[in-house]
Amino acid sequence: MAITEDQVIGQIKQVFDPEVPVDVWNFGLIYDIAVSETDEVNIRMTLTSEACPSAREIPVDIEKKVMQLPGVKSCDIEVVWEPKWTPERISAEARETLGLDDDE
Repeated sequence: MAITEDQVIGQIKQVFDPEVPVDVWNFGLIYDIAVSETDEVNIRMTLTSEACPSAREIPVDIEKKVMQLPGVKSCDIEVVWEPKWTPERISAEARETLGLDDDE
């Protein structure tokens, strides 16, 4: 059975930035997910800052979670800085959790 993008997203939603009470998917850190026909997963992501104290652990945590999916052969994480992350990438669900109001 082929791995789906939704399955990968489900695993990514289990990874949190230690400084933010929101998972990295809803925080808008994931730019692209590609699942090959041979069940290899490639993820393009960013962080809020190049100086992020969790810059090493977040990608490793994502890789570990994705590799837990049955059938995944590999998971490659590419951290990119363009386009730059902005708060507009935060999902409505995460905005509510963080107490951010779009009307302000």
